[in-house]
Amino acid sequence: MSSVLQPASTAEDRPADQTAAAYRPISSHLAITPPVSVVIPAMNEAENLPYVFKTLPDWIHEVVLVDGNSTDATVRVARELWPGVKVVAQQGRGKGDALITGFEACTGDIIVMVDADGSADGNEIVSYVSALVSGADFAKGSRFANGGGTDDMTFIRWLGNRVLCAVVNRKFGARYTDLCYGYNAFWRHCLDKIDLDCTGFEIETLINIRVVKAGLKVQEIPSHEYLRIHGVSNLRAVRDGLRVLRVILRERSNRRALRRRARRSPLLDGARELAGARELAGGRGLDAARGELS
Repeated sequence: MSSVLQPASTAEDRPADQTAAAYRPISSHLAITPPVSVVIPAMNEAENLPYVFKTLPDWIHEVVLVDGNSTDATVRVARELWPGVKVVAQQGRGKGDALITGFEACTGDIIVMVDADGSADGNEIVSYVSALVSGADFAKGSRFANGGGTDDMTFIRWLGNRVLCAVVNRKFGARYTDLCYGYNAFWRHCLDKIDLDCTGFEIETLINIRVVKAGLKVQEIPSHEYLRIHGVSNLRAVRDGLRVLRVILRERSNRRALRRRARRSPLLDGARELAGARELAGGRGLDAARGELS
């Protein structure tokens, strides 16, 4: 059994110095110790938040709502539904910027990304957390893994996701079944290795690529995507698909540049010079020996 995945104990079983906050019960048989932060980027999602918060487990350490300058009652509704919610005002624009802002505000060891449109089921969070405490660095939601599904996928989006996913798998050595999906979880320390720097919907693709480039352990989690309940999505298939493609090409180009720099590093240059000097010295020694024999 994992050191951070432990059977729940009763109050009588606990040592006197162990507080009730030491463990967060998931069920009558299971509890976890790593605090879990849920990041929800939201802009004018007041009507959807009741459905989002309704499915969130009560053992979550904190909910971080990143408000993208909403003009409706998003912030008020969030505070009514989850009194301890941490509301962070987004200074920039775009989903990527909102998520990066939310990640910076998290205090939990595990971070879960959840959309505010009601398409994600918070009850699935336990599967993501279980994968992480069992050894994964990054738990990636997949609508196309065995057991997953989607109610909100047009043919154009399905085709674009499939093609882009195949490109990432081929170019970066990944084994993803789904690329452009925003329901993911990871250990907070992973942020130091992936260094996020984009603002739009392509943030999910950037995370997926840099996780692989960093050599982190990935486990896909079957997930079901439901229809947006209220409102209209800001996602535009063609526009955002092109942004995803640009991210892939940029990351591929950066990878090649790193390889070229590695081949031209001072250490390698010094090794080549040393090898050349040895070869030259060996040749002179042979010439000298030939002169003595003649």
